[in-house]
Amino acid sequence: MTTSADKVRTRLLQILSNGLFYSGEALGSELGMSRAAISNHIKVLTSLGLDIYSVTGKGYRLAKPLDMLDQKAIVGSIKQLAQNMVEVLNVVDSTNQYVKDKKGELPKGFVCLAEAQTAGRGRHGRQWVSPYGASLYLSMHWHFTGGYSVLGGLSLAIGVAIESTLDKAGIHGIKLKWPNDIYAQGKKLAGVLIEVEGHMGAGCDCVIGIGLNIALPQNVENIDQPWIDLSSLEQQTINRNKLAAILIDELHQTLNLFEQQGLSPFIQKWRELDVYANKNIKLVMGHKTIEGIGRGIDPSGAVLVETNQGIQAFHGGEISVRAN
Repeated sequence: MTTSADKVRTRLLQILSNGLFYSGEALGSELGMSRAAISNHIKVLTSLGLDIYSVTGKGYRLAKPLDMLDQKAIVGSIKQLAQNMVEVLNVVDSTNQYVKDKKGELPKGFVCLAEAQTAGRGRHGRQWVSPYGASLYLSMHWHFTGGYSVLGGLSLAIGVAIESTLDKAGIHGIKLKWPNDIYAQGKKLAGVLIEVEGHMGAGCDCVIGIGLNIALPQNVENIDQPWIDLSSLEQQTINRNKLAAILIDELHQTLNLFEQQGLSPFIQKWRELDVYANKNIKLVMGHKTIEGIGRGIDPSGAVLVETNQGIQAFHGGEISVRAN
């Protein structure tokens, strides 16, 4: 639920988004509150990862202009997508959790995006650091009538969809890491978290969460691995609304095809994009480690590793693949 404070902060950022200075008095007049109240809202926004200058005699200014998400702009760029299929939130604990909590009332293909997450999560329960306006934080709801049995390799197909999205946006050289990471220049650019609920033998509800780094603050903390963002790859400014529209459209196409044909249409492309193809890797499974040469994936989506015992297939949610 959007609170009054949330609405105030959204409006405050809309004003500041052009990167110009605004005095506390001018902002207070625009929003109908005191300069002290404005100062408190600025402190909250700063805690969400925004870099806001406060200069005596000048007021407040964002360190750089902010490209805010716009539901109408996103929907308007996607053909045949109803307004109620996309919701843009300001700050949420987790877009995946938001969709999970509302799944019984959401249409298939519904998408939630947020400017920031306070409890974003990745694979193995890790934190997904989610500074304000710095990335795409997106979750899509999809119901699979075939149940759990038809979901094998879904994260791999989603990875292919993200690479295709970036390719259409003019961003090339993207690689995929089994089972759910997107890489550029050997560093993590995006991740996928798929959460499933349902009963064996019946249909299941999927929440497909994507975090895609756009322009992370240089002083961002608590990311436990090398990362990269699109602003590091591209000279021009990335339009998050256009990119979100391409991604949503690509996800709809991918999921419809996956529902009909499974992983098969995506296997060859995934193999071409495999960041560890024919490289020395290790699989970490709890306290067990297996070393070998990465040989792609099999038709079920299992990762293939060539060891002294030959080529072996491994699959499971608790496996981590790393360079060796």
